[in-house]
Amino acid sequence: MKNTIRVQRAILDITQEALAKRVNVSRQTINTIEAGKYVPSTLLALKIAVVFNKTVEEVFSLEESDWK
Repeated sequence: MKNTIRVQRAILDITQEALAKRVNVSRQTINTIEAGKYVPSTLLALKIAVVFNKTVEEVFSLEESDWK
């Protein structure tokens, strides 16, 4: 799953740590999601999208490999 978390954080000028605190997870969780190594729960994806004032689809997108 691709995501635009790094770009969205840059737009808001917030760190991984600040985002993590706002959605109540660790900085390492944000780091692994950003790196595409972890797929967040629906609830966490919604929380992240709300922080950025975006829809989940604007922050996260499926890749073809996700369908297999």
